Amino acid sequence: MLDALWLSTAVIFVAELGDKSQLMAMTFATRYRARDVLIGITAATALVHLASVGIGYFIGNSFEKYQGPIAVVAGVAFLVFAAWTLRGDELTDDEAEKAKNANGSALFAVGVAFFLAELGDKTMLATITLAVREDWFGTWIGSTIGMVAADALAILVGAVLGRH
Repeated sequence: MLDALWLSTAVIFVAELGDKSQLMAMTFATRYRARDVLIGITAATALVHLASVGIGYFIGNSFEKYQGPIAVVAGVAFLVFAAWTLRGDELTDDEAEKAKNANGSALFAVGVAFFLAELGDKTMLATITLAVREDWFGTWIGSTIGMVAADALAILVGAVLGRH
Protein backbone atom coordinates (compact mmCIF):
# COMPACT_ATOMS: atom_id res chain seq x y z
CA MET A 1 0.00 0.00 0.00
CA LEU A 2 2.80 2.46 0.84
CA ASP A 3 4.42 1.91 -2.56
CA ALA A 4 1.14 2.82 -4.25
CA LEU A 5 0.77 5.86 -1.98
CA TRP A 6 4.24 7.24 -2.73
CA LEU A 7 4.06 6.44 -6.44
CA SER A 8 0.65 8.02 -6.93
CA THR A 9 1.57 11.07 -4.84
CA ALA A 10 4.63 11.73 -7.01
CA VAL A 11 2.94 11.00 -10.35
CA ILE A 12 -0.13 13.11 -9.67
CA PHE A 13 1.86 15.98 -8.14
CA VAL A 14 4.01 16.24 -11.27
CA ALA A 15 1.01 15.76 -13.59
CA GLU A 16 -0.83 18.60 -11.84
CA LEU A 17 2.00 21.13 -12.23
CA GLY A 18 1.00 23.70 -14.83
CA ASP A 19 -2.51 22.24 -15.15
CA LYS A 20 -5.53 24.51 -15.46
CA SER A 21 -6.63 23.28 -12.02
CA GLN A 22 -3.70 25.18 -10.55
CA LEU A 23 -4.81 28.30 -12.39
CA MET A 24 -8.33 27.80 -11.03
CA ALA A 25 -6.96 27.34 -7.51
CA MET A 26 -4.93 30.53 -7.82
CA THR A 27 -7.94 32.45 -9.14
CA PHE A 28 -10.23 31.19 -6.38
CA ALA A 29 -7.60 32.05 -3.76
CA THR A 30 -7.60 35.69 -4.88
CA ARG A 31 -11.33 35.83 -4.07
CA TYR A 32 -11.87 33.42 -1.15
CA ARG A 33 -9.98 32.44 1.98
CA ALA A 34 -7.17 30.01 1.22
CA ARG A 35 -8.52 27.53 3.79
CA ASP A 36 -11.92 27.38 2.08
CA VAL A 37 -10.33 26.90 -1.33
CA LEU A 38 -8.12 24.10 0.01
CA ILE A 39 -11.06 22.32 1.67
CA GLY A 40 -13.17 22.57 -1.50
CA ILE A 41 -10.35 21.22 -3.64
CA THR A 42 -9.64 18.39 -1.20
CA ALA A 43 -13.28 17.26 -1.11
CA ALA A 44 -13.67 17.37 -4.90
CA THR A 45 -10.35 15.64 -5.48
CA ALA A 46 -11.11 12.88 -2.99
CA LEU A 47 -14.43 12.16 -4.74
CA VAL A 48 -13.05 12.21 -8.29
CA HIS A 49 -10.05 10.08 -7.37
CA LEU A 50 -12.21 7.61 -5.44
CA ALA A 51 -14.24 7.09 -8.61
CA SER A 52 -10.99 6.84 -10.58
CA VAL A 53 -9.52 4.10 -8.40
CA GLY A 54 -12.85 2.28 -8.54
CA ILE A 55 -12.67 2.26 -12.33
CA GLY A 56 -9.01 1.23 -12.29
CA TYR A 57 -9.62 -1.52 -9.74
CA PHE A 58 -12.52 -2.86 -11.83
CA ILE A 59 -10.42 -2.86 -15.01
CA GLY A 60 -7.49 -4.54 -13.24
CA ASN A 61 -9.66 -7.32 -11.80
CA SER A 62 -11.91 -7.80 -14.81
CA PHE A 63 -9.06 -8.16 -17.26
CA GLU A 64 -6.55 -9.92 -15.02
CA LYS A 65 -5.37 -12.32 -17.72
CA TYR A 66 -4.55 -9.36 -19.97
CA GLN A 67 -2.14 -7.68 -17.55
CA GLY A 68 0.69 -7.68 -20.11
CA PRO A 69 -1.18 -5.63 -22.72
CA ILE A 70 -2.69 -3.47 -19.98
CA ALA A 71 0.84 -2.71 -18.72
CA VAL A 72 1.87 -1.63 -22.23
CA VAL A 73 -1.20 0.60 -22.57
CA ALA A 74 -0.53 2.04 -19.10
CA GLY A 75 3.09 2.78 -20.06
CA VAL A 76 2.01 4.55 -23.24
CA ALA A 77 -0.62 6.46 -21.25
CA PHE A 78 2.05 7.70 -18.84
CA LEU A 79 4.16 8.92 -21.76
CA VAL A 80 1.12 10.78 -23.10
CA PHE A 81 0.49 12.27 -19.63
CA ALA A 82 4.14 13.38 -19.50
CA ALA A 83 3.86 15.11 -22.87
CA TRP A 84 0.55 16.67 -21.82
CA THR A 85 2.18 17.99 -18.65
CA LEU A 86 5.09 19.49 -20.59
CA ARG A 87 2.64 21.20 -22.94
CA GLY A 88 0.99 23.01 -20.02
CA ASP A 89 -2.60 24.12 -19.70
CA GLU A 90 -4.43 27.42 -19.64
CA LEU A 91 -7.75 28.69 -18.40
CA THR A 92 -9.95 30.13 -21.09
CA ASP A 93 -11.13 33.68 -20.50
CA ASP A 94 -14.60 32.30 -19.78
CA GLU A 95 -13.29 29.83 -17.17
CA ALA A 96 -11.21 32.53 -15.48
CA GLU A 97 -14.18 34.90 -15.39
CA LYS A 98 -16.45 32.23 -13.86
CA ALA A 99 -13.87 31.45 -11.18
CA LYS A 100 -13.37 35.15 -10.47
CA ASN A 101 -17.08 35.96 -10.26
CA ALA A 102 -18.30 32.87 -8.41
CA ASN A 103 -21.00 33.71 -5.88
CA GLY A 104 -22.24 31.84 -2.83
CA SER A 105 -20.38 29.52 -0.55
CA ALA A 106 -16.68 29.28 -1.32
CA LEU A 107 -16.60 25.60 -0.40
CA PHE A 108 -19.50 24.82 -2.72
CA ALA A 109 -18.24 26.99 -5.60
CA VAL A 110 -14.70 25.61 -5.44
CA GLY A 111 -15.79 22.02 -4.83
CA VAL A 112 -18.23 21.91 -7.75
CA ALA A 113 -15.84 23.72 -10.09
CA PHE A 114 -12.99 21.35 -9.30
CA PHE A 115 -15.15 18.25 -9.42
CA LEU A 116 -16.37 19.13 -12.91
CA ALA A 117 -12.94 20.30 -14.11
CA GLU A 118 -11.25 17.07 -13.04
CA LEU A 119 -13.69 14.69 -14.74
CA GLY A 120 -11.73 13.23 -17.66
CA ASP A 121 -8.63 15.27 -16.80
CA LYS A 122 -5.14 13.79 -17.09
CA THR A 123 -4.90 13.33 -13.31
CA MET A 124 -8.10 11.28 -13.34
CA LEU A 125 -6.79 9.14 -16.19
CA ALA A 126 -3.42 8.75 -14.46
CA THR A 127 -5.16 7.66 -11.25
CA ILE A 128 -7.20 5.08 -13.16
CA THR A 129 -4.01 3.79 -14.78
CA LEU A 130 -2.22 3.52 -11.43
CA ALA A 131 -5.16 1.75 -9.78
CA VAL A 132 -5.17 -0.98 -12.44
CA ARG A 133 -2.01 -2.49 -10.95
CA GLU A 134 -1.44 -0.77 -7.62
CA ASP A 135 -3.29 -0.95 -4.29
CA TRP A 136 -6.52 1.02 -4.67
CA PHE A 137 -6.46 2.60 -1.20
CA GLY A 138 -2.84 3.74 -1.42
CA THR A 139 -3.48 5.04 -4.93
CA TRP A 140 -6.56 6.96 -3.79
CA ILE A 141 -4.87 8.58 -0.79
CA GLY A 142 -1.63 9.25 -2.67
CA SER A 143 -3.30 10.74 -5.74
CA THR A 144 -5.43 12.98 -3.54
CA ILE A 145 -2.38 14.14 -1.56
CA GLY A 146 -0.39 14.77 -4.75
CA MET A 147 -3.09 16.88 -6.33
CA VAL A 148 -3.93 18.84 -3.20
CA ALA A 149 -0.22 19.53 -2.59
CA ALA A 150 0.26 20.86 -6.13
CA ASP A 151 -2.86 22.99 -5.91
CA ALA A 152 -1.84 24.25 -2.46
CA LEU A 153 1.18 25.87 -4.10
CA ALA A 154 -1.15 27.72 -6.46
CA ILE A 155 -3.41 28.70 -3.55
CA LEU A 156 -0.43 30.29 -1.78
CA VAL A 157 0.41 32.33 -4.87
CA GLY A 158 -3.24 33.32 -5.32
CA ALA A 159 -3.58 34.36 -1.69
CA VAL A 160 -0.50 36.58 -1.97
CA LEU A 161 -1.74 38.10 -5.24
CA GLY A 162 -5.17 38.68 -3.72
CA ARG A 163 -3.66 40.84 -0.98
CA HIS A 164 -1.89 43.15 -3.44
